[in-house]
Amino acid sequence: MATEVIVLNGGSSAGKSGIARCLQTILPDPWLTFGVDTLFEALPAPMRASDTGIAFGPDGQVTVGPAFQTLDEAWSRGIAAMVHAGARVIVDEVFLGGATSQDRWRTALDGLRVLWVGVRCDSAVAAGREAARGDRVTGMARSQAQIVHHGVTYDLEVDTTRTEAMECARMIAERLG
Repeated sequence: MATEVIVLNGGSSAGKSGIARCLQTILPDPWLTFGVDTLFEALPAPMRASDTGIAFGPDGQVTVGPAFQTLDEAWSRGIAAMVHAGARVIVDEVFLGGATSQDRWRTALDGLRVLWVGVRCDSAVAAGREAARGDRVTGMARSQAQIVHHGVTYDLEVDTTRTEAMECARMIAERLG
């Protein structure tokens, strides 16, 4: 049975989006990519800085409220519905809740063939990428580098600290069979 979903989990600026783009280039079948950034951009503006939505602290800390949690759950189930309808999907995710976040995705993706990939990056390197991007709250990369992996189990882990996105994508593609 072929993999239907690839879940890339890693902290901000770890290199998940670059790996996803490379996977789309090298995989023979079309794969859609959806990420937490896509969900964030789809939120109404008032939810992007509120206690009920999602808020970013000055140190890069991310806090999610009940309204965001409801939409996030709907989001994951919607992605699963697309896969059930025949799409192959790469999920670019940040498990702020570690194992609890993975459990939520496991529930949504129940019955699907999933490859769980941990995307690691040294926090100092990720922080440098974050600064160069200029579109992130300073501190997110450092604060998320380890916490997103806490208690999470993977089929494969890649480290973008010294490995280019394309090489990581090739390692992932090899695991797809």
